[in-house]
Amino acid sequence: MEISCKNIRFEYPALNGPVLALEDVSFSINRGEFVCIVGPSGCGKTTLLKIIAGLLDASAGEISINSLSGTGNLHSAMVFQEHDLLPWMTVLDNVSLGLRFHRVEPKERQAKAMVFVEQFGLAAFANNYPHELSVGMKQRVSLARAFVMNPDVLLMDEPFASLDALTKVIAQEELLRIWKDHRKQVVYITHDIEEALLMGDRVLVMSGHPGTIREEIHVPLARPRKRHHRTDPEIVSRKEHIWQILESEVRQGLGRDK
Repeated sequence: MEISCKNIRFEYPALNGPVLALEDVSFSINRGEFVCIVGPSGCGKTTLLKIIAGLLDASAGEISINSLSGTGNLHSAMVFQEHDLLPWMTVLDNVSLGLRFHRVEPKERQAKAMVFVEQFGLAAFANNYPHELSVGMKQRVSLARAFVMNPDVLLMDEPFASLDALTKVIAQEELLRIWKDHRKQVVYITHDIEEALLMGDRVLVMSGHPGTIREEIHVPLARPRKRHHRTDPEIVSRKEHIWQILESEVRQGLGRDK
């Protein structure tokens, strides 16, 4: 399945008239591809993700799936920075929640959910409640909840931004390990250039007000990706290149000159 975004434009209402958030955004996601989007705050990354999910309607442009025109109504699952777990439900019940909404029978949904609870290393905590988990574990529950729905595409909005540095590295490796087994199409938003390069097959660099795709960068590293790849010359050179693209805009956002 190929997903293609063509000339996406989005404006939202404001007191002084419409504000243009996205302008002429075009890219595609191939079958089984992990695509990262990196860019400064305010360039429209999350807005774009919501348009792909069908939560927002683009003001112009279109999303096509396998060359069939559409409006983003594909089967997707979203993972946000905040885990958004229901505190009165156990880990297993939180993971199976989407299946419950789809009227899957209790035994079947519990069995399907347990597969991903185990894959994300949470089997010993299946009957625990969110307040009994670490932040990193809560985010793994959110990921398991997304994977169990077997979506066409996983849409992730800075899922590891709230984690400490060590936990974040482990969470990245766990996600890539499980993704390798299922090969879902992934659109992954991050502010972290290094994270984008270590996770993605391609990195889309967004910037501007309104936001647009400035450049598309292929990541030539083989998988699996590990911690030592952070110092790989291919990663280091591309990280510097992306930083040069975004530096002036980031500094302007901080109110500083070059």
